[in-house]
Amino acid sequence: MSERQRSPRRGMCAAVLSLEAITLGLTTPVLISIADVEVATALAVGLGLMVACLLVAGMLRSEWAYGLGWVIQAAALGLGFVIPLMFVLGAIFALLWGTAYFLGRKIEQERAAAYAALDAQTAAEGD
Repeated sequence: MSERQRSPRRGMCAAVLSLEAITLGLTTPVLISIADVEVATALAVGLGLMVACLLVAGMLRSEWAYGLGWVIQAAALGLGFVIPLMFVLGAIFALLWGTAYFLGRKIEQERAAAYAALDAQTAAEGD
């Protein structure tokens, strides 16, 4: 993949989701032992969100996958109703996700403009 095709937004968002996967996976034993959630439910929620993070991180080549990333952020915040600390952790990851998304998009736009200017300059010099 060339430098022009690399997406800083995809890389940063995938990194956030990968780290969030670890955090959400580790909520499973907390759901069972502290929040007294049934084992099957805790496994489905904790490990399900962990797997979702990893799958979405791999699908970020498609624009719609970023929407799923936002859904995961909402789900992580929603876990705060069961484990209050997840309000804090969910907010931190939502902030990281938003920063990676919007900053990455800005970098992509500025990079595209810079490459367009370079291409125009190269074409003008070639005439």
